[in-house]
Parts: sequence; structure tokens; C-alpha cells
Amino acid sequence: MPASLASLTPEEYATVGRKATLKIDILIMPAMIIMYILNYLDRQNIAAAKLANLEQDLNLTDVQYQTCISLLFVGYILMQVPSTIIVGKINRPAVYICLAMALWGVISAATGAVHDFSGLVVCRFFLGFVEAVFFPGALHYLSTFYNRRQYTTRVALLYSGSQLGNAFGGLFAIAILKADGQHGLEGWRWLFIIEGAATVGLALIFMLFLPNNPATTKGLTDAEREWISWNFELDQGQKDHKEELTGMQAFVLAVTDPKTWLLMATLYMTYIAAAVVSFFPSVVSTLGYSRNITYVLTAPPYLLCVVIMIVNGFHSDKTQERYLHIVVPLVFTIIANIIALSTLNTAARYVAMMLMPGSFYGATAVILSWIAGSITQPAVKRAAAISLINAVCNTPNIWTTYLYKASPRYLAAFSVNLASGVAAILCATLTRWYLRKQNAILDRGLDEKRSAPTKEQQASGFRYLI
Repeated sequence: MPASLASLTPEEYATVGRKATLKIDILIMPAMIIMYILNYLDRQNIAAAKLANLEQDLNLTDVQYQTCISLLFVGYILMQVPSTIIVGKINRPAVYICLAMALWGVISAATGAVHDFSGLVVCRFFLGFVEAVFFPGALHYLSTFYNRRQYTTRVALLYSGSQLGNAFGGLFAIAILKADGQHGLEGWRWLFIIEGAATVGLALIFMLFLPNNPATTKGLTDAEREWISWNFELDQGQKDHKEELTGMQAFVLAVTDPKTWLLMATLYMTYIAAAVVSFFPSVVSTLGYSRNITYVLTAPPYLLCVVIMIVNGFHSDKTQERYLHIVVPLVFTIIANIIALSTLNTAARYVAMMLMPGSFYGATAVILSWIAGSITQPAVKRAAAISLINAVCNTPNIWTTYLYKASPRYLAAFSVNLASGVAAILCATLTRWYLRKQNAILDRGLDEKRSAPTKEQQASGFRYLI
């Protein structure tokens, strides 16, 4: 423990910790949540544009529209691993993330100028390529400021940004689409232009104050900076050294760690069910209401989702339990898809739609925390594993788009979602069994496997949270 902290009484130490955590929360979390709102708005506004005659104006077929959605995720997947390794190695990760945000805002705004399928495909591909910087980069960035007992709540708060983007994206669309015909532009073009311009402006503002690491954070006392670093070191069992490995060495360590693949399988199955959000306005439109009412009806499921994620994440941190906080929400994913498959009754199907986002995203926030807390040091290995898992787990967004046919039943899509919910629970159960086994090995003495915690971590008593 640093001498400045060792000299404090327990009450003074606790006070310093509370103040440091609150200041970091105020400094980082609102900006990161807004960034994720805009990340999702700029990615998902094509769904709102579809209801505003995007397909007709660009003469797109249904398959071409689905291809535009899919190709965004091709770019998104390709960039995630190298970008997040960069975030783990550079000294100014916040600046890097903000620059990427400004660039994806420019690309989003440029989408408002396309005139055919080719132009839309190019914009969507590069939008995904640049947006790939944000989410895995943000997960690693947050993991350098918070320990495992704080992290799940912050991931849930971060993830709430995407759900607020989904919730209010339709409402923003209603307002922006009223500009239809202004200056000779269709309403959906204004949707891309205005939301993209807002992204660029806010990115430049965030770049001015987001801290790059605890040691250089402005507005904190020396004791508070030391507390943040010590809080991380105490939980992980060692400091977060960027220079420990090269990017390639980190990647090799990540892919040879069984925990990477177990956690990847759990998240992958969950993301299959979650792919419905790319078509959520279209799914809600099967209830038979007008375009504006459909936009409004998409908001409540996501608002409920925000509440579920934060409550579930907070309780997971408080109890230091992960497995049940993943499995219980996934049970509701299964129930929601059973309802969607079983009936065309409007009330019943809307209940299913209310349950869907909160169930699979409530589980997702805890899975992401499980990943960051279970992939042990070195730090660059953790960054590589987070990005690899997130990249692979976004591949369902490429192929599941072709399942959403035969409206209003979407039989193939909801059947696959149901099966994936069951598979996610099985994968989480296997992951829990494996981590318990590793904890038992650590209890017996030094674990020499390459995938084990570092010797420094083991000496400090590191154990996996299950």
C-alpha cells in the first residue's frame, strides 16, 4: 500500500475511496453513456430510415437492405481485435476513442448523401469499421479505473447507453423526419446528417476532459489518484503494466486460454438472441400500428431493459455472484421467444417484446463483467481477449439478418433465438464449473498453466468470481 494511504485511519481511507470513486464516476460515466447512445443511434438509425422509405428511395430489395446491415458488422468484426490491442498499449486511450467517435459521426452524416445500394454499402462497412473502436475499447478503458467489485455496475450503466439509444432513437426519428422535404432532402437523409453531426461535436468536447489513466486524472487529489491505482492493484494482485507483452504475444495468450472460449460461447449464444434488436422496429410493426406509433412502442422495452440491467448489475456486484445473474435473465429470454412463437395476439406479443431486451441484455452486462474479471493479467492479454470475444460474438449480426423473413411470425428467427437462450445457459453452466475447478487448483497451491493468473496475482490470493 502507498505510504500516503497507509498513514490514514480506516475511516479516512474509506472517505478517500468514496470521493475518488464518485469523482471518477462523474468524470467518466456520463460521457461514456452518451458515447454509447450515439454509437447505437448512428448504427441503428437505418432501421428507422427503412420505415421512412429508405428502400423505396434507393430502390433496394429486401436482400440488399439486409446486406447493408450485415456488412456493417463485417467491418465491425475486422477492426475490433487490432483496435483494442492498441487501446491496451497506448498512453492516451481516451483521445483515441474520441477521435474514432468523431470519424464515425462523419461517416454517419455522409450516409445522408448516398443515392444507391453501392454508396450505402460502402458507408455501412466503414461505419462498422470505425465504430469497432468504441465498445471493446470502452470495456478495457473502464477496467483500468474500476476493480471487479465495481465493474459490473459500470458495465450495466455503459450498456444502458445503447438501450437508451434504442429507446429514444425512434422518438428522435419522429422529430427529425418532420424535416422531410426541407432543402429538397428526404427525412431519412436528415436523420443521418443530424445524428452524425451531433456525434462529431460531442466527440470533440469529450476529448477535452476524459482522463487517459488514473495517474493523470484531473480534479483528484494525490491520495485519490493513489487510491484508484491501489484499488485496482489490490483486486488484481498486480499493477496493470502495458509493457509486459507485445500485441501478438497478448493475442496468443488470449486464444490459448480456455476461459476465452468458454466465455465467448456464453456471450455468442446470448448475442444470437439479441440480434433481434436490428429488426426491432420491423418486429414491433407487426402489431399493426402506424409508423409513429410503432416508433413510440419500441421505447418501453428498452427503458425497462435499462432498469433491469442496472439492478441486475448492481446486485451482482454487491453479492459478488455472476452465474445466477446471467442464467435468471436468460430464462426470461426463453419465455419471451416461446410467447412470440406461440401466438399472434397483440397483447401477448408485446409482452414478449417487453421481455426480450431486458432479459438478454441484463445477462450480457454480467457476462461482459465476467469476461473482464476472469481473463487474468497481463493487461494487454485482457484487452486482446475482450476484443476477440466481442468480435466473434458479433458475427451473428451478419447471418441472423436473413432469418427475419415471413412477417409477422418470424418463425425461423424466434426458433433460433429460443434455442440460443437454452444454449447460453448451458455454456454459462460449463463456464461456472470450469472456474470453480480452477479456484480449487489455486486453493491447493501454485497453478503453473499458461492460462493461470500470474504468480504475482496468485501470491496475493486471486480467485475467480463465479
